Amino acid sequence: MTLWTAQDAADATGGRATGDWAATGVSIDTRTLAPGDLFVALSAARDGHDFVAEALAQGAAAALVARRPEGLPADAPLLVVEDVQSGLEALGRAARARSRARVIAVTGSVGKTSTKEMLRAVLASQGRTHAAEASYNNHWGVPLTLARMPADTRFAVIEIGMNAPGEIAPLSRMARPHIAMVTTVAAAHLAAFDDLDGIAREKAAIYQGLEPGGTALYHTDIDTAPILRAAARAHASRVIGFGRARGAHHRLLSVDLHERATVARARAWRTPLLYKIATPGRHFAMNGLAVLATVLALGLDRAVAIADLGRWAPPKGRGTRQRLVLDLAADDMSIDLIDDAFNANPASMEAALDVLAAARPRDDVGRVAHGRRIAILGDMLELGEAEAALHAALADLPAMQAVDEVHCVGPRMRALWDALPEEKRGRRAKTAESLARDAHRLIDAGDVVLVKGSKGSRVSVIADALRRAGRTEEKDQG
Repeated sequence: MTLWTAQDAADATGGRATGDWAATGVSIDTRTLAPGDLFVALSAARDGHDFVAEALAQGAAAALVARRPEGLPADAPLLVVEDVQSGLEALGRAARARSRARVIAVTGSVGKTSTKEMLRAVLASQGRTHAAEASYNNHWGVPLTLARMPADTRFAVIEIGMNAPGEIAPLSRMARPHIAMVTTVAAAHLAAFDDLDGIAREKAAIYQGLEPGGTALYHTDIDTAPILRAAARAHASRVIGFGRARGAHHRLLSVDLHERATVARARAWRTPLLYKIATPGRHFAMNGLAVLATVLALGLDRAVAIADLGRWAPPKGRGTRQRLVLDLAADDMSIDLIDDAFNANPASMEAALDVLAAARPRDDVGRVAHGRRIAILGDMLELGEAEAALHAALADLPAMQAVDEVHCVGPRMRALWDALPEEKRGRRAKTAESLARDAHRLIDAGDVVLVKGSKGSRVSVIADALRRAGRTEEKDQG
């Protein structure tokens, strides 16, 4: 299906199209480009204009450029604009303007990507749903997601992130959501803010883009809830709080963690709710409650949404749980891997350690008779001057009492290693790669292993090394 014709794209951007082309998608990376895509030659670490010829050779319909790259044939299909980033933003705004979709914008220090994926799963059965396939939530990710949105989309889920003050409001105004949500506010990106109040004010800026008559959702349990609530009331026609607090419109009453599922009980004002998520995690229960509040705001079938939510499990690196068989001749010779290696801050570390503490290792199946809970933890980044104290404080979390061994990766995690009791100290490595080489020596059959860290800590290579040490056993996540 055609997404952009040459004329439509030129009208949207004020650019000049060469040739009469039609694009079925939009791409910024030749490594993932599909035939028919409009290639956007952004300049970040490298100048995208250097890859235009390669993109066209791979079947791109055209390229969005600020200048004609050298060596291209005279009839090369192009969309020439003054600035590529501005051109992409214009495409995104035009896609939003032509769409009649109900748009949901999601931000938060923790849980925005998982919540986006839950919303995608829940909304897809009730209408054509559009959302980014990855965590595209920044100054190029949001317009790219919008530019890729088909005109007949019914529901669009837009994830919005930030690294510094002043980033969220313009992205929200571009997305023009009907519903805007803040999953929570926690110690993340503290290097760019004075305190949590500053982070809360930046997150609350998502409400500034709400369409007239829009709905604002916020987490009632956190200390900065008054900041979120005040901003929501200033910009939204309807405000819905979710959390455990008595005043929450959607109130979480209880959460039970099972081996491969979370069961939650809640109340949506006067309506009792019982719902399941196909992976363990108290934080997933709260995200699921926010999703059900969104379903209410959209006027959709809540029973269908609860059924769809019960089949949802997180994507790779976001808390995915897998059983890895270590010995092909004996299926019980296996470990359970909890891969949460994509991002980390103190709040998400606590949530992941809660999942590990609730997991049940298996005894008498490996070299070590006692099955262990093992945490492999990488640096939490962008925490500012408090980073050492915040890393050390992980040792005092209640869930840490149930962890048998902690391996620490990166210079910042030295503070945690020093704070741990000696019997819990595992390996301490400067880099993830050095620990990955010995990953198979850190585990034994029956263990449950959590891998968690900021993306920049690269602990995902350790999760991959553990997968190579065994084979994945497909199991029902429910």
